[in-house]
Amino acid sequence: MQTNILIVEDDVNLSTVLADYLRSKNYTVEQANNGSEAWDLMLIKHYDLVISDIMMPKMNGYELLKLIRQKYEKQPVIMLSAKTDRDDIIRAYELGCDDYVTKPFSMDILICKIEALVRRCRLYMETELTEWILGDIKFDSVRQQLGDKHLSSRENDLLKMLCQNMNHVVDRNRILMGIWGEDTYFNARSLSVYVNHLRKYLGENSPIRIMSVHGKGYKLVDMNS
Repeated sequence: MQTNILIVEDDVNLSTVLADYLRSKNYTVEQANNGSEAWDLMLIKHYDLVISDIMMPKMNGYELLKLIRQKYEKQPVIMLSAKTDRDDIIRAYELGCDDYVTKPFSMDILICKIEALVRRCRLYMETELTEWILGDIKFDSVRQQLGDKHLSSRENDLLKMLCQNMNHVVDRNRILMGIWGEDTYFNARSLSVYVNHLRKYLGENSPIRIMSVHGKGYKLVDMNS
């Protein structure tokens, strides 16, 4: 599965070197020059990991981390900073970072930290809830079963992602990158087809609805809640 990383760093040279190195290790990488730019990207795209500096213009790393934890509680974040003071490091952890790496740093050690964090987060997701009651239908994501209907792998992954975010919008890009691994026109068309399949399987009279949120994505809604 492709790992998508967002680098938030106002030092253009460091950001470019780090991005190029990560790409050489087969990671998908995007770059932002400050916290404000990074936040705008995160509102429309999904990233498996955010690597952020602290001292940046417009919005610093602490402010970005606070926003991330308010909206994306489980988003993995590594702080990458020249700030080595004990209080600065403690503050970052208190705000919710998953790891803190001080500059200068070893690229190899950073890769090890990235792989360990992403692996741990994916394992956690795999051990989370696997069954949901959707109206009067049981969804078993392990057996790929929705009532008496056996789901395809992508139908199953899509419904599981929506269930994990019940009553919250799941960004279209996050779905495409998480399930298809690429945000393209053709994959987006496929996503629309699978959404229609799941709506049909749930039934017109079900209190569980898959709502389209224009310009953003989809939301699984319990109309009785």
